[in-house]
Formats: sequence, structure tokens, C-alpha cells
Amino acid sequence: MTEFLATDVGWLRLDLLARLVLAAVLGGIVGVEREWSGKPAGFRTNLLICVGAALLTELSISVARAADPFAMADPGRIAAQIVSGIGFLGAGTIIQSRAGVVGLTTAATLWVVAAIGMAVGAAAYVEAVGATILVVVALLVLGQLEPYLSRQRDVVLRVTMDRDPNTMEQVDTLLGDRLKVQVMEAERTDKEVSMTYHISGHMDLTLRLVDRLLEIDGVRIVVRR
Repeated sequence: MTEFLATDVGWLRLDLLARLVLAAVLGGIVGVEREWSGKPAGFRTNLLICVGAALLTELSISVARAADPFAMADPGRIAAQIVSGIGFLGAGTIIQSRAGVVGLTTAATLWVVAAIGMAVGAAAYVEAVGATILVVVALLVLGQLEPYLSRQRDVVLRVTMDRDPNTMEQVDTLLGDRLKVQVMEAERTDKEVSMTYHISGHMDLTLRLVDRLLEIDGVRIVVRR
């Protein structure tokens, strides 16, 4: 009876189950931060990626061990596909818009979560836990400091100008000079046009933007929100 129970427990691979639970915890920790930040790849996505990467890495190593010793089986053959596979998943989170590229941090997070799962599957527990701590710190702390470190600035301007094609062309030319511009709102009357822009660019370009707009003939009012 004791031998049967020992065999049964061995069949359950408690060590593998423990690894998968650890992968779920580590992926879930990163996922909670993503969920709180309102990102599309949140708690469940990061948890599943981490668990899946851990399981595939374990299978990759186990299959190589079970193969014929003379077959020169590669223990990283299956695990290597995780790297390329997560690339397709991460690419789906990146969105290109007129205001710039959105989703790069989410894609990078998915990539590093998969790496954490691979570390757990390869029994590199210290490395996996350490990487999780670094990722959470980077997302929480550095995310708060990033606006102060970057020289990129976002501004919202409401420009009221004469309904004159030459004036509107000069405004478009000025705003299109090394700036990323998105029109948020537009209003027109018989004599005037009011446009609300979301503008992203280098701090040196955005600081004097209001003065440069007011220098254009036909621009009546510029309000920075």
C-alpha cells in the first residue's frame, strides 16, 4: 500500500506542480500591477504566459532527457519557440497612431514575464524571483519618475484662427515640424476655426509653441490646457 502511494505521488510530479504554482504567483504579481494600470494585458494574461512558459521549458528539458542518449537531443528546442511565439503576442499589443506608438511597455512586459516563466521551468528560482522584483520596481517606481527624466512633453492647445486657407496651412506646417499632432476637436463658424490639438514632442519645441503660433497672421487665440 505504501509503495502504491509513493508511486502515485511520484506520478503526480509534485515538483512540477510546485514550479507551476510559483510561476503563477510571479506572473500574477506582475499582472496585478498591469491590471491596476489599466493595461489590456492584465492579471490573467501575464499569469497564463508565465505558467505556459514554465511548463514548456520543463517539457523541453524532460523530452531531451528521455530521448536516446546517442540522438544528441537539444533540451532547448521546444523552449526556444517560446521566444519567437511571445513576439507575435507582444506585437498584437503595439498600436501605431498619429500620436505615436502605444503598447511597447506592455509588449516588453509580456516578453520578460515569459522569461521569468522559463527561469522557473529551468529551476532557476532565485533568478526568477529577482527578475520579478526588478520588473515590479521598474513598472511602479520608474513609471513615476519617467516624466521627469524624459525631455518629451505632451501639451493640449486650443487654437482659434481666421478661416483662411493660408493661415491654416501655416499652423499645420508649424505643428508638423518634428512634432506628433492629433486633432482632438474642431469647430467652425463663418469667420473662424477653433482646433484642439494633442501635441507630443521635445521640450525645447513645445515651450515656445504658443508664442510661435501667435506670431502667425490670422491666429487670434491660443489656450494651453
